Amino acid sequence: MNIQWYPGHMTKAKRAMKEDIKLIDLIIELVDARVPLSSRNPDIDELGAGKARMVLLNKSDLADERFNNAWSEYFQAKGCHVVKVNSKNGSGLKQINGVVQEACKEKIERDRRRGILNRPVRAMVVGIPNVGKSTFINSFAGKACTKTGNKPGVTKGNQWIRLNKSLELLDTPGILWPRFEDQQVGLKLAFIGSINDQILNKDELAVELIRFIQKEYPKVLLDRYTVGQGEPYQILEEVARARSCLAKGGELDLMKASHLLIDDFRNGKLGRMTLEFPSD
Repeated sequence: MNIQWYPGHMTKAKRAMKEDIKLIDLIIELVDARVPLSSRNPDIDELGAGKARMVLLNKSDLADERFNNAWSEYFQAKGCHVVKVNSKNGSGLKQINGVVQEACKEKIERDRRRGILNRPVRAMVVGIPNVGKSTFINSFAGKACTKTGNKPGVTKGNQWIRLNKSLELLDTPGILWPRFEDQQVGLKLAFIGSINDQILNKDELAVELIRFIQKEYPKVLLDRYTVGQGEPYQILEEVARARSCLAKGGELDLMKASHLLIDDFRNGKLGRMTLEFPSD
């Protein structure tokens, strides 16, 4: 599969981020804990050079906890402060204020020496589409500040949100980068829903997901669908049969089975799974 997706509004959003970056003290970058590296926009490192950095491993409840810890160590070694969070249920969010203060302690001390007291930290919240930025901000603020959705591209423009006296957040749209040089990156982003589903061939995507699961989590398909071993396409047929995904005339509906399998993965019904590892 060749996957590329870069809607026009993302170019405009990137220009706006370049303008706003000089106003902020800290970049809070949300990544999907299942694909922490693939779900990072490489442009953020260039845009945020010289700024304090925090990485939130969001959807950590869906990822393999062994690798959550490994990825935390990986990003800490890169100089980032790291917090594992689940924006939907609020897990990990109470740690963030303290970590923000730690990440920006040099800025806060510098302000104090200049006689500037109680100036809030200004943080830009960034991330690719559908990693949960809006859900995070609404949960963190304790109120509905932004639009949310389970599809990429819901946030269209930048907006400031004052959380308290010590922290202001700038919400930004999810932006990708113009071209995926490594198609494995595009594939992983398609798995987690960061690529518009309408441009994807879902049965091919499901076959690729099965291929990965067979290699890294071989018991999952048996536990969830009671299917045996075989080629990925045969496994997809078995999933269709096990879940009664049938078209007219009783033929197997592989497209329906593909949607079912991918949705089960995205919603955590296949169990906690990580798709890439620091050792890679």
